[in-house]
Amino acid sequence: MNPLKKLFKQTAIYGLATVIPRLLNVILVPVYTSAMKPEFYGELSVIFSWIAILNVLLAYGMETAFFRFFSKADKKETVISTSLISILVSSILFVGLGFLFQNSLATLLNIDPKYITYVLCILGLDAMVIIPFAWLRANEKPTRYSVIKILNVVINLSLTIFFLMALPKMVSTNSQSFFAGLYLPDFQISYILIANLVASGITLLLMVSLYRKSTYTFDIALWKTMLKYASPVLVAGVAYTINEVFGRIMLEDMLTDIFDAEYAKSEVGKYAACIKLALFMNLFATAFRMGVEPFFFSHSDSENPQKAYAQITNYFVILGSVIMLSVVVFADILKMIFIPNPEYWEAMNVVPLILLASFFLGIYHNLSVWYKVSDKTRFGAFISIIGAVLTIAINYVFIPKIGYLASAIATLSAYGTMMFLSYYFGRSRYPVPYNFRKILFYMGISILFSVIAFYGFDRSLFAGIPLLLIFLGVVYKLENDKLKRIFVKKKADI
Repeated sequence: MNPLKKLFKQTAIYGLATVIPRLLNVILVPVYTSAMKPEFYGELSVIFSWIAILNVLLAYGMETAFFRFFSKADKKETVISTSLISILVSSILFVGLGFLFQNSLATLLNIDPKYITYVLCILGLDAMVIIPFAWLRANEKPTRYSVIKILNVVINLSLTIFFLMALPKMVSTNSQSFFAGLYLPDFQISYILIANLVASGITLLLMVSLYRKSTYTFDIALWKTMLKYASPVLVAGVAYTINEVFGRIMLEDMLTDIFDAEYAKSEVGKYAACIKLALFMNLFATAFRMGVEPFFFSHSDSENPQKAYAQITNYFVILGSVIMLSVVVFADILKMIFIPNPEYWEAMNVVPLILLASFFLGIYHNLSVWYKVSDKTRFGAFISIIGAVLTIAINYVFIPKIGYLASAIATLSAYGTMMFLSYYFGRSRYPVPYNFRKILFYMGISILFSVIAFYGFDRSLFAGIPLLLIFLGVVYKLENDKLKRIFVKKKADI
């Protein structure tokens, strides 16, 4: 099979594992915003932001290291068992220490102590499935991967809808029923965390077979080598997560100092809800990355892999440009579907900025192939640190002046800088023949049309839809033959 065709096929399957769960999660946004005021949703967003950061710390780059060493190892079982033992021991230590110092941890993270137990358990369970999921991807088992990922979110979604919507109605109609004993008023955030905890526990049970089959051989030399490879990935991961979520944490903290806690959480809630409309770009970029990452490693030793990498980036930019313009054009329709509560709409002006930021991030992941396949992951750490510094600095300077708009600008600036730096450092160390004329052409038109539709015509569909159709026509005219060669012909040259 044509390697590019195989890549897009796997990307489509991984896309199901990414798109369907995240779409189901988007269904939770109207559930959350209907059941909670912006200030409570803001508090929940900050908790999830810390979970995202701590998830990266608990993974400490071992997923990427597992891919790197598993793909080249003669004794693959040793890589599996060493990785499993490492994650298992570190997770148990973290959760154990977390329980011993719950109050201190709650103070450090500025999270209500009553939520810390849930957070710790979720983190521990999620960490323990990192290597099993990586094993499924490394062995090209995207279907099983997708089914388990989707099941996790279905369980989470079902329980959340039950707790936030069904349970209150059942109790209100019959206060003496069995379910009345499950209901507690003002318990929404705890219900949401419980739903996440149950879903994570069931996911681990479904993935536990790898733990049962493991020989539990721990190769210290291999482990040290993996950690050496993983440490820059960890730094890059933490920095990336700071770029992704730390703005919300800073937004709450700094606005609380200026105004009050309730206002700060409300602003975080509005911002966190509206940036969900950038989900479609995130879904595409994540699905593409999950399909392309194993492809990068497996083809790194083939003849002239740089040509294939360049083509992949071209197609990412084309599809990403279409997605960005489409979301911008239909932003007002999407907000009524996914954020039906008008209390949150005040923050809609950040949507194009976050969409473009997510687009830049996706391009960055494609450009970052050079330091991953050449074992120069320290550059990834360095680039991500630059992005994190920008994120923190811009938020710190501008949040007191322009509020959540500063967080959106910070995210866009960070990802744009990271994209540029990855290309700058990679062009001399691992040259890839990118077609910059095509990349800049599609990006430029998409950005221009997005600005005109969203800001110039105040999101009018009468202006936006013709612009989108013009852009789609240009793409079809210029790319139709090339796309047919990938998806229609059985034999095609890369």
